[in-house]
Amino acid sequence: MLNLLYRGLNSMLSSYLNFVTRSPKLSLLIVVLLTLFLGWFAQYFRLDASSDTLVVEGDEDLEFSRIVNERYNSNDFVFIAYTPDAPLFQQSSLETLRNLRDQLEAMQRITSVDSILSVPLLQAANVPLEQLADNILTLDDSDVPLDAARADLVSSPAYRNLLISEDGETTALVANFAETTELDDVTLRRAELRDIPEEQRSQAEREELAEIEQRYRTLSTTADNNRHNDIAEIRSILDQYRSGAEIYMGGVPMIADDLITFVQNDLQTFGLVILLFIILSLGYLFRKIRYIGIPLLSCAVTAICIVGLLGLLDWPVTVISSNFISLLLIITISLNVHLIVRYRELEANGENDSHEARVRTTLQNMIKPCAYTSLTTMVAFGSLISSDIPPIVNFGLMMVMGVGLAFILTFLVFPSLMSLLVENKSATGRRFVDMTPYLARLTARFGLPIMVIASLMLIVSVAGMLRLEVENSFIDYFDESTEIYQGMVEIDQNMGGTTPLDVIVDLYPPDTETAAGEEQSPAPEESGGDDFFAEDDFFFEDDFSQEEGDAYWFTTDKMDFALSIHNYLDALPETGKVLSLGTILQVVYDLNDNEPLDNLELAVLYNLIPEEYKETLITPFVSVEYDQLRFSIRVLETDPNLVRNELLAKIRSGLVEEFDVTDEQVRLTGMFVLYNNMLQSLFDSQILTLSLVLAAIFIMFIVLFRSLKLAILGIIPNIIAASSVLGLMGWLDIPLDMMTITIAAISVGIGVDNTIHYIHRFKSYYPQHQNYLDTMHYCHGSIGQAMYYTSFTIIVGFSILVVSNFIPTIYFGLLTSLAMFIALVGALTLLPQLLITFKPLGPEGKSEA
Repeated sequence: MLNLLYRGLNSMLSSYLNFVTRSPKLSLLIVVLLTLFLGWFAQYFRLDASSDTLVVEGDEDLEFSRIVNERYNSNDFVFIAYTPDAPLFQQSSLETLRNLRDQLEAMQRITSVDSILSVPLLQAANVPLEQLADNILTLDDSDVPLDAARADLVSSPAYRNLLISEDGETTALVANFAETTELDDVTLRRAELRDIPEEQRSQAEREELAEIEQRYRTLSTTADNNRHNDIAEIRSILDQYRSGAEIYMGGVPMIADDLITFVQNDLQTFGLVILLFIILSLGYLFRKIRYIGIPLLSCAVTAICIVGLLGLLDWPVTVISSNFISLLLIITISLNVHLIVRYRELEANGENDSHEARVRTTLQNMIKPCAYTSLTTMVAFGSLISSDIPPIVNFGLMMVMGVGLAFILTFLVFPSLMSLLVENKSATGRRFVDMTPYLARLTARFGLPIMVIASLMLIVSVAGMLRLEVENSFIDYFDESTEIYQGMVEIDQNMGGTTPLDVIVDLYPPDTETAAGEEQSPAPEESGGDDFFAEDDFFFEDDFSQEEGDAYWFTTDKMDFALSIHNYLDALPETGKVLSLGTILQVVYDLNDNEPLDNLELAVLYNLIPEEYKETLITPFVSVEYDQLRFSIRVLETDPNLVRNELLAKIRSGLVEEFDVTDEQVRLTGMFVLYNNMLQSLFDSQILTLSLVLAAIFIMFIVLFRSLKLAILGIIPNIIAASSVLGLMGWLDIPLDMMTITIAAISVGIGVDNTIHYIHRFKSYYPQHQNYLDTMHYCHGSIGQAMYYTSFTIIVGFSILVVSNFIPTIYFGLLTSLAMFIALVGALTLLPQLLITFKPLGPEGKSEA
């Protein structure tokens, strides 16, 4: 059966060789038509900057978060920290702030802007509590004393570190985006349909899901574009005021959008620089225009085709997959360099007098190892499909398709163009810093120490891997000199934090049959109230004639419970501003001479509060229908001691232990939780990914080399290469996150290429030499040069990324270059020494090949 398969493959190979060498123009025509076809769809290629890319699809917390957002009418917003050059509380500064607010409110998709100008000044009114509702003042009222307003705002638990800094010099505007009602409804319905197992879905549900998926893609794309345009418009408005103030913007929508913006800028800026470095490297190495032009054309065709294919499939690129073009550049350049070096070897040795014959022999020699390197690289990236995070899964699939396209197009473009070009032997390449013969001599002389050093590296690397963490803050993505970094610091330090975290507490355990309103406050005559409420019988008759009502829900026990939890959460060092029912209670108690209110007073106060202020101060934090409290927290991203998972565990355990609630009564949600879940999933998937990819590649080695010994020896350098990169990350405290998660797959993919090429050449030429040491020297002088040239070109090109302002880009450049270097050194030192030591091809003088 296998022999039949091999004969079929050999027949296909022969047909392919005849086609590309004898009909090169037709071959190029096929490439051109394919490029034009897929290139047309490149216009639909898009980047996804939504916060959905930061979460795990199918996460229960994600579904709960959507429910909470709908229940409490929680929408996206951005902060604008505003510090005028002049004192904040003078008319000119406030007038400028008012103009800024009005411009923001005039935006199409901004529903409201919260600021110190429009919030009620409760202390400044200086009236009894029962008269406050009719005497509410704001800074928009021209007759408000500014000193009194400043004192009111700075001292208010509701506004301090939310709308104004403690020193009263910095204020914030909170721009609230309009609801995306249709998208939210579609998202919820999509989640419901996806939760139904495939085999249990009816035909109608399958059709509805297909329609919902299309609507979701359309609506989410529109929403992403709108959000990007809104943030750009806000920045444009802010630029008009920067001459007289220090202004920063923050918030999750802005962070998600800026992540993509930084990636786009890096791709545009460094893409050209990397391309220039690669051109210079290829020119220096080969010194022929054709050996620069052909690889670059292969890269261009591959890039156009994969971008068009992604547009055709409507697969958006996210921050996670943003470097896929750079990786395909590595792989395509590698394939071309191996073909060029092999052709030049045949040319230098005088083999095959005919130019066409040399091209044909080059393809015959290289198509098998290149096919296997491509397949193993596809397996390495395909392992990312095991992740629970859709952007990582999509990145794996993108790379699988991209590597396949790179292989096919390279083996069409290179032979076709080489066949059409006139042979020219005038220029010979140069061997700069002749490293491969040196590494061969080093291996021959210090073989045992090399294996000892490799063993120690593996031990140290494993120890480093045990130190790997998945903790990371958004601020760690940006350089200190960037505006977004400085803005996040400003907002964290003066305006109460960045990342939202919601703590939801059910007042009763799930199995308790207590309906909302069942636990009633005492009747008015039993309440014991003895101050301003007692003399107003009108309120009693008008507002409390009904036995049921939301006002009855607000009892002293519940308020004390809410305030206690609020104070506990506010006291945690990692939390910034905490908003809840406790916030308004603190304000009310301050107005009531620090005296708590009884049940009757609370009920009357609830009815006194104007509806517009209820929607701001109470409704976002209480669900009477579900007997539920919501505590809205902003976490300090700049806290150096922040460990997300530990903070969430501390909050949960603290509430359960100190407030006599069950674990089921407490739910944590919000972007902070969803991002943490994504990070934790990354750690689990990293271990699974590395295990799967090494196991799959080991099996492929057995099939390729038809030798268990060679498979074992070949996988060892790859294990060390991947472990070394991950181990170094552990020792340097570089966390695993959505950007660095791909490094293991990259390390293995790159290392495997070198291993396959070296063993394939070693196995092919050992029968001629019948001596492991001689075969090693030959391989270092031939395939070793191709490996060296490839690595040099990529390392030089990607090292330029270290000057980026985007930290993940720096990590990508450094770690990719390091992976290339370790893979190269391992393939040219450790691998040949293992072959010499264990003699997998049989005793010298007697080949098993």
